Amino acid sequence: MPKMKTKSSAKKRFKLTGTGKIKRKHAFKSHILTKKGTKQKRNLTKTGLVDETNEGSVKAMLTIGK
Repeated sequence: MPKMKTKSSAKKRFKLTGTGKIKRKHAFKSHILTKKGTKQKRNLTKTGLVDETNEGSVKAMLTIGK
């Protein structure tokens, strides 16, 4: 049986932490920033974690065992 391939889009967007959680970046920070407040832009810069409900599907895209 051939090896499982990792989704290229997922490996560019997600990183695994030491504890096994999945790190992600926030959306809506690339353009049209004039109407967004300074506080919102600052908070969008920080990284977040993938929610538990979506962790399974992201791990499947990254071909990581559950």
